[in-house]
Amino acid sequence: MGDHLEKTQQKVSMVSLGCPKNLVDAEVMLGYLSQNGYMITTDEHEADIIIVNTCSFIKEAKQESVDTILDLADRKQDGNCRLLIVAGCLPQRYQQELAKELPEVDIFVGTGDYPRIAEIIAEKDEAEGQILYTGDPNYLYDTELPRMQSTPLYTAYLKIAEGCSNCCSYCVIPSLRGGFRSRPPKLVLEEARRLVANGARELNLVAQDITLYGSDLEGGINLEWLIKELHGIGGLRWIRLLYAYPDGITDGLLTVIREGEKVCKYLDIPLQHISDPVLKRMNRRSSEEDIRALIPKIRAEVPGIALRTSLIVGFPGETEEDFKKLLHFVEESQFDRLGVFCYSREEGTPAAEMPDQVSERIKRDRYKKLMRAQARLSFKRNRRLVDLIEDVLVEGYSEETELLLKGRTSRQAPDIDGQVYITAGQADVGDIVKLKITDSSDYDLIGEIISE
Repeated sequence: MGDHLEKTQQKVSMVSLGCPKNLVDAEVMLGYLSQNGYMITTDEHEADIIIVNTCSFIKEAKQESVDTILDLADRKQDGNCRLLIVAGCLPQRYQQELAKELPEVDIFVGTGDYPRIAEIIAEKDEAEGQILYTGDPNYLYDTELPRMQSTPLYTAYLKIAEGCSNCCSYCVIPSLRGGFRSRPPKLVLEEARRLVANGARELNLVAQDITLYGSDLEGGINLEWLIKELHGIGGLRWIRLLYAYPDGITDGLLTVIREGEKVCKYLDIPLQHISDPVLKRMNRRSSEEDIRALIPKIRAEVPGIALRTSLIVGFPGETEEDFKKLLHFVEESQFDRLGVFCYSREEGTPAAEMPDQVSERIKRDRYKKLMRAQARLSFKRNRRLVDLIEDVLVEGYSEETELLLKGRTSRQAPDIDGQVYITAGQADVGDIVKLKITDSSDYDLIGEIISE
């Protein structure tokens, strides 16, 4: 009994890198560890065990993961840390190479072994040297979810599916996460209710492609059905849709977004490009004609909707003509939010072997041109909001000064979009208040809380 108490009173610190889907995995690991008696701490210096949940989607993400691991390895020298664990996509992809290059790491855990994290730590206590657990990635939440939320209680990510079957030619996700598989609707709804009961006012639906939800299930289950069910949860105010592939945006889905009082008039659609030759090489299902018809249709069906997209520049074979077409498309479409990525040549993908690879200099030049154009467009679109009254979720004091509160409108997703700086009025963190927009910048808004 004494040995058990000594073990389970150890402190664990988690560092999660990459996307919100990764963050949910990290929260699940923390939940399993807490359930097994481990204490969770945000102070890495006092942690007995440090876990780095990694991303390896593109070159920059891999480098960030490795840099973080090396930095935290120092904690084994100057802190309490006795075990350094590297989890997630990076070890799933490069387990053997990492084991050789990072002797400081004690345990490598792939994307399919999160539920066994406490068991794996216990096994390590009985073993010498490094151990690797990077097997089948086809893990799916199928039991009671012991998740420990790390985001502020008023907002949470709700992962509705795992894996991907789209097989874009530049992407390693299917090999790291397995094929697309929906979480059972009963478990998704149970988790949603728990999050709301715990204080969540906003649920952000995430998956590699949320529009595929239910396509592998029976009984007419799909994304529209799920949104309607979530809509009935008392206390929930905002439902946000992230990562909706263009070919999965149906008339029915647009109707649900338009008519759902709790559904944010916001849609994140990863388009990646507009030129047909590039889209074809990317193995994307949508064509230029499809995309050009979709954007005005969404805006007509859901007036005032905020649209976000992500684009890739410098894909193999992307000509100057292809890029100019993309730039003109961005200027014409006037997206409210835009993320741009330079193509990353990832080994093991079809695109990595394609001819006509684009130089890094040209990629960076095209990236800068797109981002400059978007800054101008974003400023213009934000100016249109001045004098309007918006619902704003209050998130606390600004990092710039404690004299200003900050928050987000339903047009702004957490972490990836801008903020609202509140210059007048008082509210508690997590409140959703009426706010009049008084000014704007390229990406942020300024406003004052008004009486109901």
